[in-house]
Amino acid sequence: MTLWRGIAPFILVLIMLASWAYAPMQAHAHAVAELMVPEPNTQMNESPPKVEIHFNEQIETGIGGIQVLDSTSKPVTEEKHTISEDRKGISLNLPKLGEGVYTVSYSVVSADGHPVSGSYIFVVGNPPNARDASAFDLHKQLGHSGHGASTEVTVSELLLYLSRGLYYAALLLSTGLMLWYGMLKDKTEVQRRQFSKWGLWTIRGMLVISLFYVFIHARELMEGQPTSDWGKLFTKTEVGISWLILIALALLGFLVLKSGSGIIKMLWAAALLILEGFNGHAAAYEPKWYSLLLDIVHLAGAAIWAGGLAFLLVLWLEERKDAGRFAVAFSRAAWISIVVLTITGLLSTFLFLPNLSYLFYTSWGILLVIKTVLVLFVIVTGALLRLRVRRGDLPSGSLLKVDVSLMAAIIIVVGIFTYISPLPANTPFSKHLMGTDKHLTLRITPNVPGENQFIVKVWLPEKDGKPNEPKRVKLLLRSLDKPDLGAIEVPVEQYKDEEIDTFPDFTKATYQTKGPFIPFPGKWKAEIRILTQEDDEIVHSEEFRNY
Repeated sequence: MTLWRGIAPFILVLIMLASWAYAPMQAHAHAVAELMVPEPNTQMNESPPKVEIHFNEQIETGIGGIQVLDSTSKPVTEEKHTISEDRKGISLNLPKLGEGVYTVSYSVVSADGHPVSGSYIFVVGNPPNARDASAFDLHKQLGHSGHGASTEVTVSELLLYLSRGLYYAALLLSTGLMLWYGMLKDKTEVQRRQFSKWGLWTIRGMLVISLFYVFIHARELMEGQPTSDWGKLFTKTEVGISWLILIALALLGFLVLKSGSGIIKMLWAAALLILEGFNGHAAAYEPKWYSLLLDIVHLAGAAIWAGGLAFLLVLWLEERKDAGRFAVAFSRAAWISIVVLTITGLLSTFLFLPNLSYLFYTSWGILLVIKTVLVLFVIVTGALLRLRVRRGDLPSGSLLKVDVSLMAAIIIVVGIFTYISPLPANTPFSKHLMGTDKHLTLRITPNVPGENQFIVKVWLPEKDGKPNEPKRVKLLLRSLDKPDLGAIEVPVEQYKDEEIDTFPDFTKATYQTKGPFIPFPGKWKAEIRILTQEDDEIVHSEEFRNY
């Protein structure tokens, strides 16, 4: 008993020392990612065959996983991950990836039951930044700045939109009439006479309106610019050269109209529609051949419907029997055109917009919804007209007038929304916070999915009049749209700041980096973690979004 009392204090000391030594090991016994392939924030020339993450401890096999997201935040594969034999690694085989920014997100559970998650990015090739309203800014071709792409309708732009509405009306009516001349077999004398008469009026209108359209748009582009740049506009830019081609084709239309060949007329119409396709939103999207094909086919369908409907109304006013004969061919072609317009319109919308919620972010989307409603009314009106024609009745004058009114409304809407960017405009994020324990500045420029510059400035109160810089500053990005994704660490490093933004009794520390650490558009939370010299952690968060 005396012996036990003598050694008991030593045993207690040994137990306390063992507990002290073991405690930190226990606290850090959960798995930590030691090796990642590809490494975080790397740029690769070719697609990696798989992603791998190796941990320092074993992980559970039946819980968690790993996924790779593309620049639209969608998984690149549905394949299941695999766990290594030693249960310290997790991997996922990848399909061949194209150029882009990819996000690796993992969430596992260590053998001791501790959840471990995180995210990081890697880049394949040299992808361009994600597209927003700036992609549709024609001023950039001229080297101008400060204008920006239009994303909303304003009163001051009504003249611009009027010119576009008139231009689309002239384009669709003139090309539609020429296409119908080539498609319609066994034309009656009345139809030939009306083709010549109204064809001449549409060509005249096409020339005059094209000149008005080019003048209004050129004046808008060159506002505030030197007169010498006007020559540059029409000789050095794609849009200016295309306007010269447009006027040349409009003049050529008079010769084409005199030609008796339907093929020549259809080729002239096709040239105008293709030219317009290269000037539209489709020219800004990839794959370009696909977006242009959709746009040109959509324009052709619209021209056949609009030109045919206008010609049907002309015949109805001139000679009802000829209108009835033409209505048989028109009703069949109109339905095909509506189907083509619907399919190409849907495919183009999915190509232009990351998702359908973008319809409500800009005037472009709202106008597209209005256009869709008008097209639904056209379908109903067309069905009633077709029903009369199939019964052998003449087209109803009231229905024809309703259909023409709907056509005019659609053309006005199209004239406006083809000038507006389908995507919202991104703006740089900048926030400055003042406080007693810290001042903070966070800047993300230009705040787009892809390459950005990140700047973090921290001011901490001086201690006894001495400088007080933080031990460490971390910047984390968390997706608010995908809360299951782990945080992406932005590797900011200290730099010498030349800006004069000092505060009395505070020490400034500045950090920055540049890279594609915003891999896809959406709502984000930036989390700044500051570790002070006293090992206290200060955490501040700011929410922002981009498109």
